[in-house]
Amino acid sequence: MSDTLPDLAVVYEHPEWFEPLFAALDRHGVTYVKVPLAGHTFDPAASPAPATVVFSRVAMSSFLRDPEHPIFYAQSLFEHWQGQGTRVVNASALHIDTSKARQMSLIARLGLKGPATRVAHRQADIPAAAEGLRFPVLVKADIGGAGAGITRYETPETLAEAAGEAWCPAGVNGLSLIQEYAPRRDGRITRVETLNGRYLYAIDIESPGDAFDLCPADACLVRPGAPTLTMTKVTPPSEIIAAVERLAVAAGLEVGGIEYLIDDRDGSVLFYDINGLSNFVARPVEVLGFDPHDDLVDWLKGIVAEEKGRRA
Repeated sequence: MSDTLPDLAVVYEHPEWFEPLFAALDRHGVTYVKVPLAGHTFDPAASPAPATVVFSRVAMSSFLRDPEHPIFYAQSLFEHWQGQGTRVVNASALHIDTSKARQMSLIARLGLKGPATRVAHRQADIPAAAEGLRFPVLVKADIGGAGAGITRYETPETLAEAAGEAWCPAGVNGLSLIQEYAPRRDGRITRVETLNGRYLYAIDIESPGDAFDLCPADACLVRPGAPTLTMTKVTPPSEIIAAVERLAVAAGLEVGGIEYLIDDRDGSVLFYDINGLSNFVARPVEVLGFDPHDDLVDWLKGIVAEEKGRRA
């Protein structure tokens, strides 16, 4: 393999989200190539990786922007490069990132609590799956992003009507989650960012009403129709940080965020989302007092050094 390869290839779908990452790579003197997935093809008998290390920045919300999204293509591409011996950072997160059903199963397996949830693959089965859940309920697409594909149903009758007309959200993989709606204490959720399985920072995110689109990054906040969010740095209790780190490691989440809320009905902590893509918070120095992209790039530089040493 050529010694002239760039240090890093950043593989992504969204054309604007990763400008802060590219700026940090430039600051740190990392040689890198941008690999947008639009227009990308590969030869299963050839097509070596374009850099010493590959960094996956594939967004689950990509299906909202293009029906010919790269979610499943990226999995095949990364497995191809891994089969050739290339280190693909965060490819391990795609298994959990591509299914909210798998996320909820993992949360339960680790002895943690999430909203009561059922999973169905046929619209006709959704009303029966909801039996025993407290209404209102949310129906979610199994592969979502930016709050997409989440609809609230107040009664079993309205849910049955929607299911009968095949109006309920279904993921691009055909799966739907039926989940008890848990009112957020003080109208906020907490997003905890992790790096290499360890706590990096946490923010409370408050939104008007019951907005489900809670992406805190720069590019998200300027989208037309995006809700107004209030973001505040917080330090969760130590037991929650420990639970988040267990989740991150078990999920194969090398870089990503985990979200939880406090159920206002009984004060319980409910983990409900595992995100394999973190753009980090907008205005990080103002909100956090530091730029987490610098921590991320320092860690990536260590991985590049390890890979170069292994190949030497």
